[in-house]
Amino acid sequence: MKVLHIITGLGIGGAEQQLRLLVRHLPASCESEVITLTNPGPVADALRADGVRVTHLGMTGNRDLSALPRLTRLIRAGRYDVVHTHLYRACVYGRLAARLAGVRTVVATEHSLGDSQIEGRPLTRGTRALYGATERLGVATVAVSSTVARRLREWGVPDPRIHLVPNGIDPARFRFDPAVRAVTRAQLGLPERAFVVGGAGRLVPGKNFDTVVRALAGVPDAHLLVAGTGPEHDALLRLARSTGVGPRVHLVGAAGGDDGGGVMPDMPALLSAMDVFVSASREESFGLAMVEALAAGLPVLHTACPAIEDLPPDSAPGARRIGTRPRDLVSALHAQQGAGVRRLPVPAAVDSYHIARTADRVMGLYASASASATATATTSPTATATAAAEATATGVGPGQKK
Repeated sequence: MKVLHIITGLGIGGAEQQLRLLVRHLPASCESEVITLTNPGPVADALRADGVRVTHLGMTGNRDLSALPRLTRLIRAGRYDVVHTHLYRACVYGRLAARLAGVRTVVATEHSLGDSQIEGRPLTRGTRALYGATERLGVATVAVSSTVARRLREWGVPDPRIHLVPNGIDPARFRFDPAVRAVTRAQLGLPERAFVVGGAGRLVPGKNFDTVVRALAGVPDAHLLVAGTGPEHDALLRLARSTGVGPRVHLVGAAGGDDGGGVMPDMPALLSAMDVFVSASREESFGLAMVEALAAGLPVLHTACPAIEDLPPDSAPGARRIGTRPRDLVSALHAQQGAGVRRLPVPAAVDSYHIARTADRVMGLYASASASATATATTSPTATATAAAEATATGVGPGQKK
C-alpha cells in the first residue's frame, strides 16, 4: 500500500510530531511519503532522517490557488493508494487535489478542532462552510478524541464517516531518569532543589500560559519551565517581569531545537526536570503533552484534557482537573508542593494511548476506507468543482500556525 500524507507545515508542533511518530510505526508494507504545503521545518528534517521522502510544495498563503494544480500533478504522478491529510489547509487543498487526481481513498485526521477555534485561531462561518464542503470529498475523517468526534457531528459530518483514532505516544521514551533530570536542570540553570512547574505547547493566547505566569507569583521560590515557541513569547516575558517572577520563568523554545545557544533538551529530558505539569488551556482536542507527562510519572493539573476525560476516572489517578482562574492554580500548586516532590507510577491511561495501537487502527481504517471507496461511486465532478469554487471564494481559514 502506498500512502501520501499531506500536512500544512512541518515545524515543531503536536500534529507534526504525531505524523512522524505514526509513519515510523506503520508496517513495512505501508510505503509512506509526505508533502508539506509550507514550512519544511525540523520535523521535515527528522522525517528525511527516518528515510521518508518529503516534498515541499512551496505554497505562499491561504489563497495561493496555484498550489492546487501543482499538488494534483504530484498526487497523480505518485500513483498513491491512499491520501491522508492533516491540519485544516492541507485537508481543504489535499481533498480537492486527491479527487482531481483520481484517488478515491482520501482520509483526513482532525487534530485541532475546538468549540470556538481551529488550530488556535477563531472559527468563522466561512471556515466552517469550506470545511463541510471539502469534507464530503473524502471517505473518512479521523477524530483524535471523543470530544472532537462530538464537534464533528455538531458540524454536520455524518456519524458513519467519523472514526475515533486517538493520538499515541511511545511510553518508553518518557521513562523518568534521575541522571537526565540532574543534567537537564544544570543545562537550563534550574536550581537542583527548586520546585519546577512545567508546561508545553504553542505560545498562543488559547493556551493561557499567562494564567500560569500569574499563578507563579503566588508560589514563592517555584520556577516555571515551558517548552514551546509562538507569538506570545515576548508578552509572557514582559508579564513575568511586571509580576516580579521574571528570573523564575524559563521559556526554552522548541524541545530538541536550536535557540542560538545550542541544542535544547528534548521533551523527555524537559519532563524529567519538572515536578508537576500544568495545562491551563480551556479548549483542547486531545492533550498529547499531558499524556507524555503522565508517562514521565508527573502529576498533571489541567483545565481541559479529552485524552484523560475520555477514560474511566481511575485511569489517571495523578491527573487533576482544576478551575480556570490563577487562584485555582495557585491553590492546586500549593497542595502539590505540600505533598512533596515525587514520581508517580505510570498510569493505565498511558498504555491506552500507545502509538502501536494508533498505527494498528490507522491501518485498519485504510483497509476499510479503500473497500468503501471501491464500492461507492466516485464523487461527481460537479461536487468537486463546487468545493473548488468555495475554496476560491472564501480562502482556507486558519492556515499554517507560525
